[in-house]
Amino acid sequence: MIKIENLFYSPVKSISFTESDSLNVLEGKGIESDRVFAFVQNMDSSKIKNLIEDPKSRKLNNFITLKNTPELNKYNFTYIKNKLILKKQDEIIISINPLSDNEKKLLCEKVSQIITKDKRLDFLMDEKNPFFDTMPDNSISLINKKSINDFSKKISTDIEFERFRANIYIDGLAAWEERNWIGKTIKINNVDFVVSDEISRCSATNLRPSTDIVTINLPNELKKIYDHINMGLYLVPQQNGVISKEDKIIIHD
Repeated sequence: MIKIENLFYSPVKSISFTESDSLNVLEGKGIESDRVFAFVQNMDSSKIKNLIEDPKSRKLNNFITLKNTPELNKYNFTYIKNKLILKKQDEIIISINPLSDNEKKLLCEKVSQIITKDKRLDFLMDEKNPFFDTMPDNSISLINKKSINDFSKKISTDIEFERFRANIYIDGLAAWEERNWIGKTIKINNVDFVVSDEISRCSATNLRPSTDIVTINLPNELKKIYDHINMGLYLVPQQNGVISKEDKIIIHD
């Protein structure tokens, strides 16, 4: 039986990573509260306005990410009941109401201190069009843990599944069998998902979880072993609904 083993969402683009027992799914959009916030660097107000009004204009280098600011991998955000909380392990660094301009400024000041770089930060919120790298459609990610295990064995290195920062981790499927799902529809609980594409991996996966330490050139190792740099799938939800740990996955042709 193929089932969900772990669920995660990331309130802040490229930084946070929060585990959950269940997640709300929004048709054509993704996971509720996933990547609805983002930090941008050294941008004037007109460019920031354009990022909000025209999601297709967004480029990865507009944002603070683990690729350009790996030290933020040591921190995490949770978002519960209009409270956004920045933590380092179990220590609360700051808690804000993201609807308050003054509190957003305080958060930017705190994060600027953490990254210790000459960057002017602004903090954005967009629940209508979250800050996905694959706007506008591919907004939920799924990974087969058996594929990670196969990769780990072939390079004789323990690869933590958290490196890949997926929303859904599954078990009960042979390694790499998920690659045959492209173009198919899968059902989880009461939600259908179109499997749209594979996920090519970037240098952010080189970081050991919860650290800023690079331990491997992961895309390069994938390429050497499998002749591709993919790990995981993009899913596009076709209805609103709820998915939970232990939910079964049904595959439709």
